Amino acid sequence: MDKFKTLEPVRLYASTSSTTALFRSRSSNVGRNGPTVVPAPFVGKLPSDLHLLVLSHLPVPEIPAYARCSHATAALAQNEKIWEVRWRSMGLDDPALTSVLDGLEEKNLDRARKTRAGAPPTIQVEEDDFGDFEKAKDDVLAPLPGEMGDFVGGFESMKLHSQPFLTSLPHAQKETYRTKYIRVHRLLKPVLKALDSPPHLVLSELAASVQASSLTGEAKTIKLLWRFLSERVQPVNRWRELRMTLRSVMDRFEARLLTAFDAADGKGNEDDMREAAEAGWEIWDAVGQSVLRRKEDWEIGKVWAEKREIFYETGRWDPLANFTDGGGLDFRAMDDFMTAILAAIDEHGSRAVRVFPPASAVILSFSERLATEVLGEYITSLLTRAQEISTDIYLKAVAATFGEAWRIVDAILQAASQRLDSGIEKIQAEDIVYKMFEINMDEYLDEEVETLKRILEKICNTWDRQTTDSHASPIPGASTTRFLASHNPAQVKRNVLASFTSVLLLPVTIVPRTVGAVGGALMTGGTAAVQGIAMLNPQRWGAAMTSPSSGAEYSKRLDGDGGMLFEADEDDLDEKSVIERDKDVSKNFFQPAASVPTSATPNGITSPGAKDSDQLDLLLSLDTALELIHADREALKRVETFAGYPGHYGHRVRDTIEEIFILLLQSLGERHIAKGFNHATDRMKAYEPAEHEGTRSVAPLVQFFELVHVGDTMQSMVQVYFEKELAPHIDKTDFLNAVVREKKRFENTLDDSVAAGLNAGTEVLMNQVEHIILTITKPREYYPPEDAPLELGPTRGCTEAIKCLEMHCQLLKGSTSKEVLEVFYQEVGIRLIAILQKHIKRQIISLSGGFQVISDLNTYHAFIASLKVPSITADFSNLKMLGHVYVVEDAKDLAQIVRDVTRYGGAYRPEDIYEFIQRRSDWKKIEKIVDKTMYNLSFREDCVVC
Repeated sequence: MDKFKTLEPVRLYASTSSTTALFRSRSSNVGRNGPTVVPAPFVGKLPSDLHLLVLSHLPVPEIPAYARCSHATAALAQNEKIWEVRWRSMGLDDPALTSVLDGLEEKNLDRARKTRAGAPPTIQVEEDDFGDFEKAKDDVLAPLPGEMGDFVGGFESMKLHSQPFLTSLPHAQKETYRTKYIRVHRLLKPVLKALDSPPHLVLSELAASVQASSLTGEAKTIKLLWRFLSERVQPVNRWRELRMTLRSVMDRFEARLLTAFDAADGKGNEDDMREAAEAGWEIWDAVGQSVLRRKEDWEIGKVWAEKREIFYETGRWDPLANFTDGGGLDFRAMDDFMTAILAAIDEHGSRAVRVFPPASAVILSFSERLATEVLGEYITSLLTRAQEISTDIYLKAVAATFGEAWRIVDAILQAASQRLDSGIEKIQAEDIVYKMFEINMDEYLDEEVETLKRILEKICNTWDRQTTDSHASPIPGASTTRFLASHNPAQVKRNVLASFTSVLLLPVTIVPRTVGAVGGALMTGGTAAVQGIAMLNPQRWGAAMTSPSSGAEYSKRLDGDGGMLFEADEDDLDEKSVIERDKDVSKNFFQPAASVPTSATPNGITSPGAKDSDQLDLLLSLDTALELIHADREALKRVETFAGYPGHYGHRVRDTIEEIFILLLQSLGERHIAKGFNHATDRMKAYEPAEHEGTRSVAPLVQFFELVHVGDTMQSMVQVYFEKELAPHIDKTDFLNAVVREKKRFENTLDDSVAAGLNAGTEVLMNQVEHIILTITKPREYYPPEDAPLELGPTRGCTEAIKCLEMHCQLLKGSTSKEVLEVFYQEVGIRLIAILQKHIKRQIISLSGGFQVISDLNTYHAFIASLKVPSITADFSNLKMLGHVYVVEDAKDLAQIVRDVTRYGGAYRPEDIYEFIQRRSDWKKIEKIVDKTMYNLSFREDCVVC
C-alpha cells in the first residue's frame, strides 16, 4: 500500500492568466541550492526556446505585433535574453560610446527646455476624443512611413498610463537590458532621419543632429549608429537601406579624415594628426569588426607609411660591399645599413606610436613593411652572392644576417616605449623578423646538414689516410704514451675536460666584422681572441704532456704543412711550470728512440721502441675528436641563432639541432672510435709472445689501455658537450628522443669496442703470462736435488708473471667503469687458474718441491686477493689447498686427502685430484697404496686382464 499515492485534483481547463503565471513561475523557479532544471514550457505548439530564437532575429518594430498574440507571447517579448543580445552587440560597455549617448540625451533635454521656455501660454480646455491622436502627430517617436507601429512608442505610451501601477511594484526601478535598450532606441532613432537627406548633405546633417565638438566625437557617433543599424539589432524595418547609406557616409568621412591627416602630417602637427587618426580608427574599427579586415589595410596608416623616404632609398646601400676582395665577409657595410634602418624605426616608429591609436599597431605594420621590402631585399641579394662564392660563406652569412636583422626587435620595443599603453609586446616584434627570414630557412637548414656531413666525412677520411701513412712510415716522436706517462692519468683527463669545458663556456659572436675573422667565433675573456674549440691547448692538459720535439703527436700532420693544429703560447704558462715541464720531458719521455730501445714510464711501463710501428694508441686521436666537435659546434651555434623560431620552422630548427648532434655521434662513434678499436683488436690477436722475449710487458695491451683512456676521454668530452650545448634544447629524461637514443647507442658502441678489445687483450695477456711461466721456470724448479738448500720464496717465473699481471691490471684502473674492471679481473683469474693447473700437470714435483709449489700458489692467491673479486679469490683458495697433496709423505694419508671433497670447497672432484698427484716424483711407489685406499682394490689382484 505504501506504493500508492493519493491523487490531487487538477483543473483540466486553466485560464490564460493561469497559464502565463505557470510559465512565469517555471521560468523563475530557483531552489535553495541553485536553479532547478525544468522542461521548457510550450507556447502554442512550439517550445518557448524556439519562440525566443525567432524573436532574436525579428526587427524591433515587429515585436509588438508578436506580443499582442497572447499574454504568453507578451511575456516572452519582455524576456531579457533577446534584449541582452541587442544591447551587447552595440558594444555599449565602452565608456567612450556611453558618453555619446549622454551627450545626445543632454542635447534633447536642452532642446526640450528651450521649447517649453519659448512656448506661448495656453488655456486648459476639455479634451475631445481626438486629443491623443493630435498629440501623436507631433511625437518625435512616431513610426516612420511604412512601419506598422513602433514598439518603443508603444512602450512609451504604456509607461505614461501605467506609471502609478509600476511604482507600486517592488522592483519597478530596477534597470534591465530592456530598459537600457529603450533608452538607446529613443536617443538614436531621431538621428536616423539625417540619413534620408541627399547624399551630399547627409554628413553635414548628421553632424548638425549630433552637434559633435570634434572629429573623434563624430566618428564615435557614426560608429554607434553603424552598430545600431546591424543585423543583430534591426531597430527599424528599413535598417538595411539605412545601413548602406551610412556606409557611404563613412567612406566620405574617412576621405575627409585622410585629407586632414595628410595636411597635418605635412605641417608636422602631431596633435591634429592624432585627432584625425583616432577618428579614422573608430570608423575603420566599426566596419572592420563586421568585415574582418586586417589592421595592415587601414588606409590612413598605410598611406602614412608609403610616404616614408626610407622605402625609396634602397640604392644608397650595396649588399655586395659586405664581401672582401678575397671572398671573405666583412659586415661593416651591413652595420652602416642597419644603422639607417634603426634610425628610421626610431624616428618614424616613435611618431607612429605617439600619433596612432595603440590598437592600430601602425608601428608593427610599418616595421614589417620595412623588414620585408628593404631589409629582406638587402639580405636576399647578400645571400645570393654568398652562395655563389662558397657554401661555407653562405652558411656563415645566413646566421650573421639574421643576427644583424634581430637588432630591429630592440629598436621596435624602444620606439614603443614612447607610450605606456602602446600594447606592443616583444613576441610581436620578433615575429616581424621571423616572417621576413622564413624565405631562407628551408634552403639554409638543408644546406647546413649536408655541409656538416661532408665536413665530418672529410675529417674522418683524413685521419684514416694519416693512420695508413703512419703505419707505413711511423711519425717521429709519436711513440710517447700520453695518459699512461703521467703519474695520475685520471688527473690528466680532468685537466682535459676542464680546458674543454672552459672553451665551451666562452661567448660566441656570430657576426664577422673584421677581415680575417670570418667564420671564426670571436672569443672574449682572454688576452687574445681564439677561434672556437680549435684553439684548445693540449699543453694545459697535464704536466709533461708535450714538448717542441713532439709536435707531431698532437698535430698528426692534420694541417697538411707540418704545423700544429693547436698552437701553444709559452706566455700563458708561468716560468716554474715551463721549467718543471721541460725537466720532466727531458728525464722521462723524449729520449731518442735509436739509442734506447725501450722507455720506462713513471708507472714502470715498458713501452716498445720506435721499431714497433704498429702502435695501437695512435688509432684514436683526441685532435680528430676535437676537430669533429669543433665542426659540429660551429654548425650548432649557427643553427642555435634560429632556436626561437615559432611554428613549423621552429620544429625544423629543433630537428636540425638534434640531427647535427646525431651526425657527430655517428661520425665519432662508428667512423673513428669503433674503427680504431677494431683495428686494435685485430692487431692484438696477431701478437705472438715468443717474438718478444726481452720484456714482460704486452705492448699491444699497454697501447690498448692507452686507447681505452683516449676513448674514455672522448666519451667524457661528448658528455660535456651534450650537457653544455644540447641539454637546453631537448628533454634529457625522454628516452624516446632521437638524441638520447643515439647517445646511448654511442656509449654502447664504445663499451662493446672496449669489451671486445679487453677480451682479445686478456687472451694476449694470459698468453704472455703463460709464456713467461714456461720460459722462466727451470726444468727442475719443483724437483730440486736432495742436497739443494730449501728456499721457501716464490719462484722467479711466478714473480715475473705476477709483475706482468699487476702492471697491466694497474693500467686499466681509472680508464673504465668498475663493472668492466671487475669482469676483466675475473677473466684474468679464471684463465690464470687454467694456466696454473696446466703448468702443474706439466711438472714432476718432489716432496721438497711441493713446498715450492705451495709458496707459488700462496703468492698467486695473494695477488688475486688484492684484486678484491670474491668469486675468483675463493677459487684460488681452493687451488692453494691443492698444493698440500705434494707435501704429504704417507700414501694412505694422501689417499684420504684426495677423497676429502669438502677440503677443496667442491671445486675439485677426487678424479681431478688424482690427476694432480700423478705428478709426484714418488708416484710409482705409492700408486698401489693410494689406489687401494681410495677405491679398495688392487689392479694386480682384482683385474682379470692383469
